[in-house]
Amino acid sequence: MASNQDIIGREDVNDLEAILSISNAEVDAVQHAVRAEADALFTWDYDQSRPALVKLYEKAKTSQWSATTDLDWSIEVDQEQVVLANAEQNFGTGMTLGTEFDTTGTPFAKWGDKEWIQLGIESQNWTLSQFMHGEQGALICTAQIVETVPWIDAKYYAATQVMDEARHVEVFARYLDTKLSGHYPINAHLKMLLDDIIADGRWDMTYLGMQIMVEGLALAAFGFIHQLTTEPLLKKLLRYVMSDEARHVAFGVLSLQEYYQELSAAEIRERQEFAFEAATRMRDRFLQQEVWDRMGIDVKEAVKLVMQAPDRQMFQALLFSKIVPNCKKLGLLDAGDGWLRTKFGELGVIQFEDWTDTGDEYTLLDEVAKDREAASA
Repeated sequence: MASNQDIIGREDVNDLEAILSISNAEVDAVQHAVRAEADALFTWDYDQSRPALVKLYEKAKTSQWSATTDLDWSIEVDQEQVVLANAEQNFGTGMTLGTEFDTTGTPFAKWGDKEWIQLGIESQNWTLSQFMHGEQGALICTAQIVETVPWIDAKYYAATQVMDEARHVEVFARYLDTKLSGHYPINAHLKMLLDDIIADGRWDMTYLGMQIMVEGLALAAFGFIHQLTTEPLLKKLLRYVMSDEARHVAFGVLSLQEYYQELSAAEIRERQEFAFEAATRMRDRFLQQEVWDRMGIDVKEAVKLVMQAPDRQMFQALLFSKIVPNCKKLGLLDAGDGWLRTKFGELGVIQFEDWTDTGDEYTLLDEVAKDREAASA
């Protein structure tokens, strides 16, 4: 496993050799064990003294939804047609697949529509698989937060998130099994990050790793895919998952904002470094190394080309549109000597620092409530 220092010490955060040297050696395993060192904390103080968390808890109770009855699973999904429709919507009518970047002199140069369509199908399978694996990581981490966070109002809210995460794993697994055409194992970078979050015994590091970093990136990624896809079942599924995710990120912001005021400069620096490590691993996970390998393309050459594509660069950057402003609200960007600001500048994502943070935004993203209000009207 790469250490925190391995990533922080890189001269170039885009070092392909370092990125591709990390692989998942357990692709055929059905189970994966991580030893958690956290203490389970009881609290005998039952006073709900944090109004923002109480409000969030009340919203979570009224915004639960059912994967079985609130989504129309009778909708047929033709993956090939989805690939073509998405390409037409996002690149224009008559656009030839694969022409959005120059493939001259690359293995892609000989590809025709058949190969590009298959790549689109594999990308669908891969993307939804990683969403599913990430949601199981969130399920485990949030169950851990219920045990480890010392405040009763935070335990109450975290318990609702455990239910949310179980539902998310359920819907992505069902979509993969009944609408798509194959699963992918967990990406090595995502797996390492989840392992580190689960293994760290400090409750606030679980919050930072999962609620701020992983959930923040997921919220942005779901929004991006929601805009790109033309498939109605996936579109509604993502709308509902995003409604939950916005609350989850807000939970992290509201909790850590209070706690970080108590920490020393050295403790804050450690959390800055962890945030950068998480950001780098999540960025690296979206290079789809496993897809290129399955398609029979040299992974290093494919990743190099993809990293240069303008649309991919935009996608990579937008993934951090929730993370950076939330880190700023928590005081992590400029704490100490502004180390995290510098590092996010190296990743090319610091421009999002003044975008809306998620502390209050969750009420605007409650698509479940909007649909129910429209139905009752």
